[in-house]
Amino acid sequence: MLFYVIVYDIPCDKRRKKVSDLLEGYGQRVQYSVFECILDQNKYKELKKRLHKQVKSPEDSVRFYPLSRHTFNQIETWGEPAVTELPGSTII
Repeated sequence: MLFYVIVYDIPCDKRRKKVSDLLEGYGQRVQYSVFECILDQNKYKELKKRLHKQVKSPEDSVRFYPLSRHTFNQIETWGEPAVTELPGSTII
């Protein structure tokens, strides 16, 4: 699983609402057009496929920033909400 920061800039209210509703099913909104999502490879591919249907290029912009565990630990947050927590590891 990877931690993704997903940001978007979509001028059309209708498309922007659809994108934000979709992203809310995958992660936590931390700012108006910024989401934090913890996704495995399959969920990431699924999300991109579903977003692709909603976004119109070049008018809209969506960016995916993956963060590793190393860089995740360096995130600095001022204010609310707190950073989405990575799931703990399980050893079997």
